[in-house]
Amino acid sequence: MRILVPLLVIFFMLSACSSHDNDADQPAPNQTRTEAVTPSGEAGPVSGDFADNPNARRFVDDMVNNHHYDRAQLESWLSHAKRLDSVIRLMDRQAPTPSQKPYGPTGAWLRYRKQFITPDNIRNGVDFWQQHAATLDRAYQEYGVPPEIIVGIIGVETRWGRVLGKTRLLDALATLAFDYPRRSEFFTHELETFLLMARDQHLDAHELRGSFAGAMGYCQFMPSAYQAYAVDFNHDGRINLWDPEDAIGSVAHYFQAHGWKAGDTIAVRGSGKAPGFKYGFENRYPLATLAAAGLKPTRSLGNHTEASVLRLDVGSGYEYWYGLNNFYTITRYNKSVHYSMAVWQLGDAVKQAVNHSLNPPWLASSN
Repeated sequence: MRILVPLLVIFFMLSACSSHDNDADQPAPNQTRTEAVTPSGEAGPVSGDFADNPNARRFVDDMVNNHHYDRAQLESWLSHAKRLDSVIRLMDRQAPTPSQKPYGPTGAWLRYRKQFITPDNIRNGVDFWQQHAATLDRAYQEYGVPPEIIVGIIGVETRWGRVLGKTRLLDALATLAFDYPRRSEFFTHELETFLLMARDQHLDAHELRGSFAGAMGYCQFMPSAYQAYAVDFNHDGRINLWDPEDAIGSVAHYFQAHGWKAGDTIAVRGSGKAPGFKYGFENRYPLATLAAAGLKPTRSLGNHTEASVLRLDVGSGYEYWYGLNNFYTITRYNKSVHYSMAVWQLGDAVKQAVNHSLNPPWLASSN
């Protein structure tokens, strides 16, 4: 969003496994761990904001029947959940709407890039890299995903843990599952997975916080991504995405599972233009076809025989890039060319700063 994204610039980067909101900066919370989570009050039907909600009643029955969830505990969770109108408003702002693209370049990529690739952000990325260098190296050795990609993802998602989201996840997911018909099916599954996580990890579902869309931790996994890709990378017996070590390993595992090729090129700048092609990561074209149309790579593409055509609006015109397999893999985290390019370029900028020194001279000048 796309497990389990929150915070940052929400209107560009919501996905199924990565999602964020523009919450205020805050320190990373600790997961509240309990040996046995017991409902408060007497067992009974769901009360509170979701009382008499047919979707909530059906959800409880399904959880009990399909997962043997304790009915009294589940009804207590949902009775204390709040319906958040703010979450619905934010989701509506993410809904696709017809738009007329302006004629000619407007500098959209430069404005987007400026939000992430800044001197302060690079300095913070250097601090994160140096603090977790051993973990980043271990993730690279185990999954083949280089530190700069992991650092870039966590930097774009949560400013390396500085902006984790302050929305109570139970409230957000219940609101979207029960009272947001447009995506009710998706968020019902996310709520189901979230509550199974809380039960199996002995966590208090009332305490966990994240993005307005239900994304969690340093890497902003949705619950389904948590279920599929999160790992206990610090080997303490539990998976905690609010712990940077587990988050680093989980991002690396996610990328490996989505086809990352260790040591392969991500994208290459093109020279010329490629009129008549569909721009974006969804389509690939033979390199010979692109060359015949007037686009050539500025450096070797290795063994690649086809590529996507990426077009970035830089105001004075357009940059054309060859998007390769590893760029496509980054888009699996968030299906946006701008997002994926920002992740790559931010991570690369931090890598250069780490390699050259803590305070390289060029870092003092704004981009």
